[in-house]
Amino acid sequence: MARRLRYFREQMSNAGISAPPMFFTRYDVKVDDLEVKLGDLEAELSEMNANNEKLQRTYNELVEYKLVLQKAGEFFHSAQRSAVAQQRETEAQQAEDSLDTPLLLDQDKSVDPSKPIQLGFLTGLVPREKSMAFERILFRATRGNVFVRQTALENPVTDPASGEKVEKNVFVIFYSGERAKNKILKICEAFGANRYPFSEDFGKQDQMLKEVSGRISELRTAIDAGLLYRGNLLQTIGDQFEQWNLLVRKEKSIYHILNMLSMDVTKKCLVAEGWCPVFATKQIQDALHRATLDSNSQVEAIFQALYTRESPPTYFRTNKFTSAFQEIVDAYGIARYQEANPTVYTVVTFPFLFAVMFGDWGHGICLLLATLYLVLREKKLASQKLGDIMEMMFGGRYVILMMAIFSIYTGFIYNEFFSVPFALFGKSAYECRDPSCKDATTDGLIKVREAYPFGLDPVWHGSRSELPFLNSLKMKMSILLGVAQMNLGIIMSFFNAKFFRSCVDIWFQFIPQMIFLNSLFGYLSVLIIVKWCTGSKADLYHIMIYMFLSPTEELGENQLFPGQKTAQMVLLLLALVSVPCMLLPKPFILKAQHQSRHQGESYVPLQPEESLQVEAPHCSHGDHEEFEFSEVLVHQLIHTIEFVLGAVSNTASYLRLWALSLAHSELSSVIYDKVLMLAWGYNNVLILIIGLIVFIFATVGVLLVMETLSAFLHALRLHWVEYQNKFYLGDGYKFYPFSFSLMGEEDE
Repeated sequence: MARRLRYFREQMSNAGISAPPMFFTRYDVKVDDLEVKLGDLEAELSEMNANNEKLQRTYNELVEYKLVLQKAGEFFHSAQRSAVAQQRETEAQQAEDSLDTPLLLDQDKSVDPSKPIQLGFLTGLVPREKSMAFERILFRATRGNVFVRQTALENPVTDPASGEKVEKNVFVIFYSGERAKNKILKICEAFGANRYPFSEDFGKQDQMLKEVSGRISELRTAIDAGLLYRGNLLQTIGDQFEQWNLLVRKEKSIYHILNMLSMDVTKKCLVAEGWCPVFATKQIQDALHRATLDSNSQVEAIFQALYTRESPPTYFRTNKFTSAFQEIVDAYGIARYQEANPTVYTVVTFPFLFAVMFGDWGHGICLLLATLYLVLREKKLASQKLGDIMEMMFGGRYVILMMAIFSIYTGFIYNEFFSVPFALFGKSAYECRDPSCKDATTDGLIKVREAYPFGLDPVWHGSRSELPFLNSLKMKMSILLGVAQMNLGIIMSFFNAKFFRSCVDIWFQFIPQMIFLNSLFGYLSVLIIVKWCTGSKADLYHIMIYMFLSPTEELGENQLFPGQKTAQMVLLLLALVSVPCMLLPKPFILKAQHQSRHQGESYVPLQPEESLQVEAPHCSHGDHEEFEFSEVLVHQLIHTIEFVLGAVSNTASYLRLWALSLAHSELSSVIYDKVLMLAWGYNNVLILIIGLIVFIFATVGVLLVMETLSAFLHALRLHWVEYQNKFYLGDGYKFYPFSFSLMGEEDE
């Protein structure tokens, strides 16, 4: 049935008929009845196609025959006129020369001039691209003993064999003898030349032309009637095609699942084993009960939970808001069963880190308006066919919405509206030293009131110290955000270990990692906050470098708090001790646990089938295979080295927040100053309009498209590499329930 429906779709596509969209109405038809109906329709349509093909082929042959009769007839008519004129000229010349005729004729002449030579001829059509080669082969094959005459047709004709439009020539070949005729026939067959009979008698030519024209008219009428009936039949099929296709796909998917079932030992019932969410157990039992009642079955289906050592699939219930965020996490890897899901925090952290790099509330408003269009018209757009890029944007519309909202928030903090500052939350804390100070961006600024209440003071924009100040601010802010998110990742690993009751991971993975990261970069974050709060001029680069190179050296002017030197030595010692704590204890403890668990065991007790317990995936290693201490040790060594080096590289990687934010701000400032303001300074309407158009296109193309994509990809990398590798294994597999709504468009 699926093959027949594909055949119908192909025929409708060739006829230019499209199936109307399916409305969700109940379509009462049985599969057996549909199978019979589709078989009858296929037989009828196939017969109609075969008959139409025969009629069309005959019609094309008659059209070619008519052209041959016309063109060859013109050739014979012109030849006859030429022969009559030449004969009259010859007779007149013979009458003049009759007095000079000798009394004795030459008796040795071998040819009787009164006896005409018998020549045969063939007519037909040959493709124009082959005509020169055709004539050349004829000349060589017959050693020049043929006379070929060709006439080009004005318009292409439909070839009866291929059904395609081909430019052709009408040919007439004169030959002498049967051997020459046989050679010509073979050459015509090799070149695909269609031959048609032709008579020398002009009366028969006219009669044949009339007969052919009449048959062409009759065939055209028959073909048109057949095409009309075929079109009506295809239209009837098209009206119900989507309902039939849906029914067949559903039935086929059911049989596909049934093929996975196994027979019971009694060969009287089917046994299915599969996964289902715990919350859906009652729904499945109710559905099985309804199916028993609907089918009038004497025996009800038995639903029973089984014990298994196989790791279950992972399933997270999502809605239209969280599904896109879950897809971002799943693109990295499907969570292991019952592992902590990063999506819960990614919903907030992903758009926030994007906004840190994209902070401009003017650009954020543009992004918000574009996304609101997708959100408000989501029902209409969901039912339409969108392009690849538009489909991707529509699927992530709520991600972009959150990114736009957070961008507006960080834009207020950066105080940038298309790179222009506004004093939205009060007056600036700085004013000129005296009234004569006009150029406030160069000198003469003093603090006269409390700090600007929210975000960056607008007076910083355009000042000489803007870039050094913003560089310092955003760089330190990036480190604080990075250390905070990495700590969140390590804390998530604690909850994973606690859930799976893995005390080894808590004591010899979570605690050493927290100590190592915070002894170095957590300490750096504390120094940044202390420096901000105290206004100290200490050099944090110098402090962190000499903390490793010379921990006992006095800090001098770089000291931020009493006892800092001792605290640094303790933190450095803790960081050094935490590395072997991560590396050595865990492999030896796992080896001891494995030996104690399997000591003296030769047999494993069978578990009861009715047990509802499913073994956690972390405990399954070593139950069925030999414990390889060397592999575990090497794995732990790699993990330790990766974390130690990653703590440095990941912290540095978060500096991309500073770099991307600075790049976005500077690009926005350049486009505003060098395009819009430059055009405004000419006091010319035409130049202003051109400058405004260039500003809009540059803003949309560079800042709202390219910069958005760039910030999105960098935020994606920070979550996948720097955040999720602290706790997320991502080696599970997704739960795909049987559902008609999940069937693909071309699911075969």
